[in-house]
Order: sequence, then structure tokens, then C-alpha cells
Amino acid sequence: MPERVDDRQGRTAGIEPILDIWARRKWIAIIVCAAVMTAAVSLTMSLPYLYRATTTVLVEQQQVSEAFVRPVVSTELESRIQMIQQEVMSRARLSELITRLNLYPELRRKGVSFDDIVDRMRRDVDLDPKGVDPAVSGRGPTIAFAISYTGRDPATVAEVTNTLASLYVEENTKSREGQAARTASFLQAQVTQARQDLDAQQRRIGEYQSSHIGELPQQVEANLASLERLNTQLRLNGENQIRVTDRRERLERQRADAQRPVAAPAPPAASPDAERISRLKTQLEESRHKFKDTYPDVQRLQEELAALERQSQKSATPAPSAAPAADPDAYLTQTIKAAEAELAALKQEELSLRRAIDAYQQRVENVPKRQEEFDALSRDYTSTKERYESLLKRYEDAQVAERLEQGRHVEQFRIIDPAIPPREPAAPGRLRLLAFGLVLAIALACAAALAAEKIDTAFHTVEDLRAFATVPAVFSIPVIRTAAATRRQWGRFALAVVTIAIGLTCIAAASHYIANGNERIVRLTARGRV
Repeated sequence: MPERVDDRQGRTAGIEPILDIWARRKWIAIIVCAAVMTAAVSLTMSLPYLYRATTTVLVEQQQVSEAFVRPVVSTELESRIQMIQQEVMSRARLSELITRLNLYPELRRKGVSFDDIVDRMRRDVDLDPKGVDPAVSGRGPTIAFAISYTGRDPATVAEVTNTLASLYVEENTKSREGQAARTASFLQAQVTQARQDLDAQQRRIGEYQSSHIGELPQQVEANLASLERLNTQLRLNGENQIRVTDRRERLERQRADAQRPVAAPAPPAASPDAERISRLKTQLEESRHKFKDTYPDVQRLQEELAALERQSQKSATPAPSAAPAADPDAYLTQTIKAAEAELAALKQEELSLRRAIDAYQQRVENVPKRQEEFDALSRDYTSTKERYESLLKRYEDAQVAERLEQGRHVEQFRIIDPAIPPREPAAPGRLRLLAFGLVLAIALACAAALAAEKIDTAFHTVEDLRAFATVPAVFSIPVIRTAAATRRQWGRFALAVVTIAIGLTCIAAASHYIANGNERIVRLTARGRV
């Protein structure tokens, strides 16, 4: 029984100091708590509602396998989305959207610059890719992305979100088609230039072949055959010159013998024409065995043989008796002149043959040089042709890709979840803010009470005095309240209540002024939800 009494006395002794402090400092704690709660309630209830609408855009993959048709647009999807975002979020696009949908009217009424309003809208728009693996780069991981917009009016927020999504889809289509068209146009110009270069290379090769005809590598065998033929002709020409020279010398001896005086007429000798005709026939047979009838030497021998036969027939006709002694000399002179003319023709032919042989020999010697030059031209032509064929193939692929872009058979954006006006605001969370304000008010009230108690140096109980003084306290006198003192106390209380009410009203008004329309505070308290 005594132990229970001691425990109760101990608990009472532990609670009594707290109760004494509360009795002395309760009004300070109440005032601080009321001030904080007033500010919290006014601030929370004055914050504007922010609504957030979201739409999802699906990235549809190319319908035709890339094994058959390579897409022209080969940039990574994330990079392309960033480029489209830069275009959609440009000042011109957002300015047109702000004006058309009458966004941020309160900012425009306050005279905020249009650039600041555009920056504000950029902060209100959020792009969130879905299905992206941060450890993997490339187009595959991204399958969709969400576009969100935050504002005060639910209907306007949904309209702006859907408009932005439509702009993304439109800009993606326009960007892909434009890039495909530009690629096809560029490749077409490259193909045209390559075709011109190829034609120029063909012309250069043709001009080179025309200017060096006979010296080309593929004409070596023909040149060697011509050289062999010319050397054969030169050899025959030399033999003919020897033969004609011998005949001329023989005729000159015959003419000299004919001009000598004789005592009696000699018996008729064999006609020299018959001997020459026989020799020409032999040469003609030999030439026909080696060459065709169209060969120049064969034709010349035929003509010479025919002329000699005609001349022999004429000489066989009996000459007039008026000048029998002059006929042999005249005939020999004429024959000698014919032989000299033939010899001169053979020498001229020899010069022509030697010049031709030199020319063909020079052609054969120039073949290695022409081979090197022709190989260089051929390499340039082959390289140009390969480049032309490669560009032509790429141009054809670009045309097919452009048709795919126009037919919407390639990767494209499609809105699968249009935004609807939100029913509930995204921020602020008023209950959460009020609960936080209540906890903060209680904590500050306790702190204020403890601080006031800490700085108070007065003695409130006999025990406090006994603990401080060395002289023992004999007795204590209670507070004696008179009617006048009570009236004064109630007057001070009324004045304090009025003062506190005015203070709380000022706090509420100041909090309302700060929080009214202040979206920045809403965003700070939303913890990333808007």
C-alpha cells in the first residue's frame, strides 16, 4: 500500500511541473498555435487549384520490313522527339497557341512580357517517354511518350494537351516527309551530276581513242600484222628495183650496140619484150601465191604485163619502109624511159613503205605509254560508273522510302489516349497542407511556451524559492485579488483578445495575399506532381 502511494505521488510530481508551465504559458502557446494555424488555413485555402491533363502518343513501327526498304529517317527516336519538341516548343508555335486559346490572361493583364509567358508555358508542359531503358540506346526501347500540361481550367488544360499532341504528330509527319523529299532531291542532283561525269569520262575515252588510233593496246596485233605486211612489201620492192635496174642496164647496152655501125644486117634477135613478159608472168604467179588480186603489187604487175603485151603487139606490126633504121633505137629509148619511170615509182613506193613502217613501229613502241594512260582513264571511268550506280540505287531506294512516307507505312506517331478535362485538381493537397500546418502550429506553440519559461527568472512556488535561497522559507502569502484588480485584469484580457484578433486577421489577410493565384507555392508543395 505505501508503495502505490509513492508511485502515484511520483507520477503526480512529474505531471505537476508540466501543468504548472501550461497554466502559466497557455496563452502564449494558444496565440502562437492560433497564428500559425490561421496562416496555414488562409494560405492553404487561398492557393489556386492546378489541373493536369495527359495524353499518350504511340510510336508505331514501320509496317514494311527494313530488310526490303531502308527508311530515309535513321536518327534515334529519342533524338528525333527532342528535335520535334524544340520545334513545337518554339516561341512562334507557343505564341500562336497562347493567342488562339487565350492562355494566361491574368499574366497578360498584369503586363508580363510575352517572352516570359512563353517561358511559363514551357515550364507547364512536360514530356515523359515511356518504355525507355536508360541502359539501352536506340529506337527500339521507346514505344510511346506522354504529353502533359498544367493549368487552372480543366477544359483548357485538356484542349491544350490535345493540341500539343496533334502538333507533335503533325510535326513528325512533316519532318519525315520533308527529310525524305530532301534526301530524294539531293540524291537526284547527285545522280544527275554523276551521270554527267560518266558521260564526260566516256567522251574523254572516245576522244583519247580517236586521237591515238593505232596506238591502243587492243591494236597491237593489227599493228604487228601491218608491220609484217609492210616489211614483205619492202622486200618485194627491193627485188623489183633490182630487176628493173638490171633490165634498164640491159636495154642501155642493147641501145649502145644498136647505135654501132654494122657492115651487114644481123639476123633478127629475140625480142626483149618477150623475155620481159615471161619474167613478169613469173613474178605475177609468185605474187598471186602470196597475196590476193587486190594487193597493190599484184595489180601493178598485172597492169605492167598488160601494157607490155600491148606494146609488144604494136612493135610486131611491120614498120614503114621509109625509116627502117630508126625504129630499134626509138623503141629501146622508150623502153629505157619506161624502166626508169618504173624504177622511180618503186623508189617512191620504198620511201612510202619505210615511212609507214616507221609509223607502225612508233605505234608499237607507244603502246606501253598509251596502255598506262588508257588504264588511268579506265580506272576513272570505272570509279565514276560505280559511284553512279551506287547513287542510282540509293536514289531509287529514297524514292521508295518517300512513297512509304507519303503512304504512312513508316514509323509514325498516333494518339491513343486523348486528354479529357480532369475532374480532380492535381494540386494543392489541402488536407495534407492543413495537417502539416496543425503539426507545425503545435510544435511552435510548445517551443514558444518552453522558450518563455526558460527566459522567465521569477519564483512561482515556495519550492523554487527554497531551492534557490539558503534562508529557509517560513510561510507563503496567497494572491489577494480586489475588485479593481479584477476589472483591470479583464480589461487587459479584452484588449489582448482584440489585439490578437486583429493580428490573426492581418496574418490571414497577408497569407491570402501571398497565396492567392500563386502557382509557384502550389508547385513547391506538390513535390513534382505538377
